[in-house]
Amino acid sequence: MQGNQQGQLIYVVSDSIGETAELVVRAGASQFDRFLFDVQKYPYIEDKESIDEIIASAKESKAMIVFTLVIPELNAYITQQAALHGIPAIDVMGPLMHTLQGMLNEPPTGKPGLVRRLDEEYFRKVDAIEFAVKYDDGRDPRGLLRADVVLIGVSRTSKTPLSMYLANKRLKVANVPLVPEVEPPEELFQLPPERCVGLTINPEQLNGIRTERLKALGLTAQANYANLDRIAEELAYSKKIIERLGCMVIDVSNKAVEETANIILEMIRKNNLRNERK
Repeated sequence: MQGNQQGQLIYVVSDSIGETAELVVRAGASQFDRFLFDVQKYPYIEDKESIDEIIASAKESKAMIVFTLVIPELNAYITQQAALHGIPAIDVMGPLMHTLQGMLNEPPTGKPGLVRRLDEEYFRKVDAIEFAVKYDDGRDPRGLLRADVVLIGVSRTSKTPLSMYLANKRLKVANVPLVPEVEPPEELFQLPPERCVGLTINPEQLNGIRTERLKALGLTAQANYANLDRIAEELAYSKKIIERLGCMVIDVSNKAVEETANIILEMIRKNNLRNERK
């Protein structure tokens, strides 16, 4: 491939965004540092008419074509037309998919953009996890209005583990502890009740959980934190706030985090509540 002062023209053609082909082109071009290259992208090509226009332009400009067209009909068409018009053309994905098909005895899906969709799902998960950390334990009430779900309840009702579990399902979750001496943030009462979930628990089980927590911290199990009267007071206060909000209530007594999370996910599925705010 010869270069010139204007740059050797390379068309990157894809039925998705074209990132894969562009990376391959630039990696290859970097090995010819005495030459200039002009890379032009043609993303989201989904019909033969668009390919005809690209072929005509490539022939006139003496460009080569590098393509990732996973739709079989378009892949065959651009290969045929490029050969017919004497245009150098490289199919980046074809040989790999052909080999995989032979190894796996399974045809490819032929759906464009799947890698990009996977990337988007990954970054949504990361974003949700960062959100859960930032708005854990009522740290910043401003996050409540941006959350897909807000969990409320007294201490040790699995709010944080639930938040992280749901974040891994790409939900933005904030949680707020309910303490009798602390008025809940006003943002909590601005939420639609469908976006809030109250967590409650059996007093005796909570007493056992808190007692073990105190022991782990090297503190006496007689502290007010694990006192049954104090626990009853907190749960009564929590019930009052939950009733005021009119939100869904889940008793987490003897429930694994996954079980509670699945109840919440089912609620979201039924109500189509996912908040797409960014």
